[in-house]
Amino acid sequence: MKRRNKWLAVVLTVVVLGLGVAILLRVFGGRGAAPESPSTQPAEQPPSLPQKWQCPMHPQVISDRPGDCPICNMKLVPMAPPTPPAPAQKGGPRKVKFYRSPMNPAQTSPEPRKDEMGMDYVPVYEDELVPAGPTPSGYATIQLSPERQQLLALKTVEVATAPIAGSLRTTGRVTYDETRLHHVHTRYEAYVEHVYADFTGKYVKKGEPLASVYSPELLAAANEYLIALGSRQVPLLNNPQGKGQNGLDLVASARQKLRLWNISEADIQALERRGQASESLKLYSPISGYVINKMAVHGMRIKPEDSLFDIVDLSRVWVLADVYEYELPRLRLGQAATMTLAYWPNRSWSGRITYIYPSVDPKTRTVKVRLEVENTGGDLKAEMYANVVISTSPRTALVVPEEAVLETGTRRLVFVVQDGGKLEPREVTAGERAERKLEIKSGVNAGERVALGAAFLIDSESRLQAAIAGMAAPSTPPPDGGGSTNAPSPSHQGHH
Repeated sequence: MKRRNKWLAVVLTVVVLGLGVAILLRVFGGRGAAPESPSTQPAEQPPSLPQKWQCPMHPQVISDRPGDCPICNMKLVPMAPPTPPAPAQKGGPRKVKFYRSPMNPAQTSPEPRKDEMGMDYVPVYEDELVPAGPTPSGYATIQLSPERQQLLALKTVEVATAPIAGSLRTTGRVTYDETRLHHVHTRYEAYVEHVYADFTGKYVKKGEPLASVYSPELLAAANEYLIALGSRQVPLLNNPQGKGQNGLDLVASARQKLRLWNISEADIQALERRGQASESLKLYSPISGYVINKMAVHGMRIKPEDSLFDIVDLSRVWVLADVYEYELPRLRLGQAATMTLAYWPNRSWSGRITYIYPSVDPKTRTVKVRLEVENTGGDLKAEMYANVVISTSPRTALVVPEEAVLETGTRRLVFVVQDGGKLEPREVTAGERAERKLEIKSGVNAGERVALGAAFLIDSESRLQAAIAGMAAPSTPPPDGGGSTNAPSPSHQGHH
């Protein structure tokens, strides 16, 4: 019994000593431990800026709480909080310069208030009145968060040097060569006795008879010529040395009269051989071609001013191509062109530019360009629709897509992407257009990136920021408590 009590006392002593050693190690071990590194301590968070909401279609509409746009009734979306600038003194808050209307930046107030539509005025801080840098008048550099860029479907494209295509594609229409169109008419009054070219579209050869006519005046002139021919054989009674002189003068005069009436030399010689005037005379085709107009009919009376036939030579035709006015600097007389027909594969015709018409079609804003194309086989018909490729000299230039350039009417702008999501407006000088690309002569450099898409929204935002930055001090509110000015806002000016 005594031995058992002795062992129990020993066990209790060991347990008590172990607990005491553990307590001592925890106390003195905590004092000797290395202090926690400052880097592991949570950093002091900057004060959060108030959340704002904005209309995705009208960036000038900004509100301090969710709601609908008063213009388009779209839901306002949260704006990315702007990065607060470094304060003048550490820990100093941003200072509000004045408050402005969300609908018209020109309406300002020195203290918070609501506009006529019940919308809260938006605070304008002093740091927002300082432009980011030199920009075109009426525009300011803007900053868009990645979320907002995605919401606006904003893309960027690199300004690169690329070759401008050495060809210009357009459409054309085949028509007659006006220099190969002939009108057939007489120089005397007559009656049509017979028509040989008796339908429109008939092909006639040069010298082939078109019609025969009867003319009393022509019959009298032919008889005069025959009488003159007979008189040259009669000697003069009083002047034997001048034998036949008067007769020769009469023959020349009568012969000249027939020529002036467009009687051919072959018909005059036939008249001399017959020795008798014919009552009818044939009219011959002056060229080989197609009869495109036939006015002569049997028995009709004709006068010198009447056109009997219109004949055109289709061995060479014109192709009138439509070229946009901005493409004219790429055209020169003599440039080669190729014409094809959509329904005639593996066939092409070559020609050259022979004339550029002096007027612009007010409806299509195109200029007619004339090409001359050989049509030896007669395959090309008038009024055919053709595809035309005009060859131009290729060259290398700085280009961007057309949709990256904002046309304001008086100038062209692009928004250059800077670090931190900033978009800097720049005015550029544009050159030629080719294949939906625009040549840039000055304003940007190769390798820079420009914004592509959402041009109207970016333009509105830039104008809005420029209007805010241009207000160095708020206006004094009128006595009626309106607290606004009636000056027009630059951001609301119409796009030129």
